[in-house]
Amino acid sequence: MKRLNFQLFDFLDIDPALPGNERIRMAGKPETISGDNGDIVVSVPFHLQQNSNDYQPEPGSEAVFLSLRIRAYGPKILRLCVGEGMAEMHDSPMIQWHPDISKTDLQFTIEKDGWIINDHTGSRRAFFNFKEPDIDHWSDLIPPPPPVMDLVLYPEKGKEIRVNAYDQFFPRRRDALHLAYIEKDGIIDRTTLSIACEHDEVFVGSGERFGKLDLSGRSFQLENQDGQGVNNNRAYKSIPFFMSSRMYGVFMHTSAHSKFSFADHSTRSVQLLNEEAGMDVFFFGGNTLEEVQLHYRKVTGFPSLPPLWSFGTWMSRMTYFSADEVNTICDRLRNEDFPCDVIHLDTGWFRTDWLCEWTFNPERFPDPPAFIKNLRDKGFRVSLWQLPYVAEDAMQLEEAKTNNYIAPLKQSREQGGSNFSALDYAGTIDFTNPEATKWYQGLLRNLLEMGVTCIKTDFGEDIHLEADYQGMDAKLLHNLYPLLYQQAAYEITKEVTGDGIIWARAGWAGCQRFPVHWGGDSACTWDGLAGSLKGGLHIGLSGFGFWSHDVPGFHGIPNFMNSVIPDDLYVRWTQFGVFTSHLRYHGTSKREPYEYPAIAPIVRKWLKLRYALIPYIMEQSRKITETGYPMIRALVFHHPEDKTCWHIHDQYYFGDDFLVAPVMSPDNLRDVYIPSGEWIHLFSGEEIRGPEWIRNLETPLEEMPVWVKKGASVSFYPESVQSTDEMKREEELKIVFDTSFAGISKTTIGQLCNF
Repeated sequence: MKRLNFQLFDFLDIDPALPGNERIRMAGKPETISGDNGDIVVSVPFHLQQNSNDYQPEPGSEAVFLSLRIRAYGPKILRLCVGEGMAEMHDSPMIQWHPDISKTDLQFTIEKDGWIINDHTGSRRAFFNFKEPDIDHWSDLIPPPPPVMDLVLYPEKGKEIRVNAYDQFFPRRRDALHLAYIEKDGIIDRTTLSIACEHDEVFVGSGERFGKLDLSGRSFQLENQDGQGVNNNRAYKSIPFFMSSRMYGVFMHTSAHSKFSFADHSTRSVQLLNEEAGMDVFFFGGNTLEEVQLHYRKVTGFPSLPPLWSFGTWMSRMTYFSADEVNTICDRLRNEDFPCDVIHLDTGWFRTDWLCEWTFNPERFPDPPAFIKNLRDKGFRVSLWQLPYVAEDAMQLEEAKTNNYIAPLKQSREQGGSNFSALDYAGTIDFTNPEATKWYQGLLRNLLEMGVTCIKTDFGEDIHLEADYQGMDAKLLHNLYPLLYQQAAYEITKEVTGDGIIWARAGWAGCQRFPVHWGGDSACTWDGLAGSLKGGLHIGLSGFGFWSHDVPGFHGIPNFMNSVIPDDLYVRWTQFGVFTSHLRYHGTSKREPYEYPAIAPIVRKWLKLRYALIPYIMEQSRKITETGYPMIRALVFHHPEDKTCWHIHDQYYFGDDFLVAPVMSPDNLRDVYIPSGEWIHLFSGEEIRGPEWIRNLETPLEEMPVWVKKGASVSFYPESVQSTDEMKREEELKIVFDTSFAGISKTTIGQLCNF
């Protein structure tokens, strides 16, 4: 639909024809305040607005009262809930409370100019402002505004978040609504809340976005879709959480289809909208983005620690079709000295390509346990692809239908999940049904007990929206579905193998608890590389710690399955993968490095460097499970005071100590921003002090623009290994990056990798 540049139509989704079945009720001046078991509950009238593109109360209409409940959790978390009755707050699968989190009692004081809400320490946590504005009356041309709810929240002492009561031209022409809901056919259909923002405020997060770091001036649908690439507005992982350069975070606790508008429909407001009756929002304080995200994780859960072997190389393509093919590939990787820990079987291990039945093809994989054991003896673990839909031709279909393991479809039918194979999916596994979850886990258990070590929980962004799910309406389940799906696979994997890991694509709040997630189906192009990195930085600003991507991109351009991948792109993407939490080769055509003979020696060097870095990666990974950091970090995590860093989306920190700037063009040139501090170049050993721009830095294909913090002591593994099975903790060594460091080639590690 054509954008009309009126918030009423473009953000609130009111039909421009104004047919009358959708009406807005806007919050007015609160009338009562009370305490309730340490919470504060306020009664707020909501006034019906005329059916017009102007906002003005409907004459003679009675107000509808909703409650607004405020709760504090310690000194830096505040929660606001609006709803019917007493606006009770409820947990959901998104919530996983950290033991440190406990409710803090609030008290209120009634004064002439407003209601003050303090915690037990006396710190102000909220203020309802009733002070009349200063008026020098001289004209009746424009009627005075109706009373509204003027609320200020303090997620921590001294940090003010103002609900934007006056984002307007004149009172009838508003560009944002402070607090309101839309009735559809007399029932509350969606709710909106607006927060005042500063003219230069920057926003980050909201999921795996593929655009620039600063989200200011953009609006997003929080409605998961198959992204089908990494260069568009679709998102595999929408997350209802964002952070501001003013050092606060907001988590809209909902799985409903929702929206964020970051100073877009109005440059004065951040606007939240969810398709739900009521709104439940957490506000987080903190002095840094890491601290803000730490508080978010204390509410929604921390990433668990992936196993050591997962940080080695994963090898895959779409797809391997037989045990013989896989054995040949693994033998060649070993014979040609390409270290690797995981071989992944994508869509071709079933009796029919893409026909997911959780069972090996008996002709092409005649003895799966022996096949898996043979690979394991050589240091390879097996990962398997599958998806959460049951196809019409699947052997489990009748069982799944009879027992409602897949949600029964209504008369009309839409495809669930995107699909390259034209298979007809009969239904979506209903993870709101405990018996269906148990059944699904039983399918995986059979594979895991054979020796499989990881399940790729592909898809899950889409479900059959026209189906009847046992425990939840489809529209509320849609975004939440990846969490339930991934949790089921993660838990059975950990139970059987002892390792908590999956390989997942979709996401929602809380999914960070179940690593690893990857960035979806990027094009094998330079813009695919750039889009992947942007997605990784944004998801790292949205609560996730461990994230990967397909090296060197997933699909060809222009021929989806068969276009040739340029050698230099393969190398540059490998380098990016080495400095990512997890490194997996995957895509629609050949991905094994020996298939690229002109560059295979370069790739071998980089894979050996990856294995040398694993001790450092493990140290950083343990830190991720206890803090607010991701593995790959936007520069603002460490330099929030530097305005330049808020706009850099093509370089990053890898853990605490590495500054990484992937080359993303065939000319081997790029600009690099060196943030404040003293840095040492990994390859040359040259020192540089930031902040400073390096323009048109030329880097040969064998190298990569990487710096290390001066003074850092970095753990490395100094021996050549074929897999992590061969690594011994006692052999790790430290390299100190000081004035004596003359470049990686002058070290034991450089000699190991042939740099």
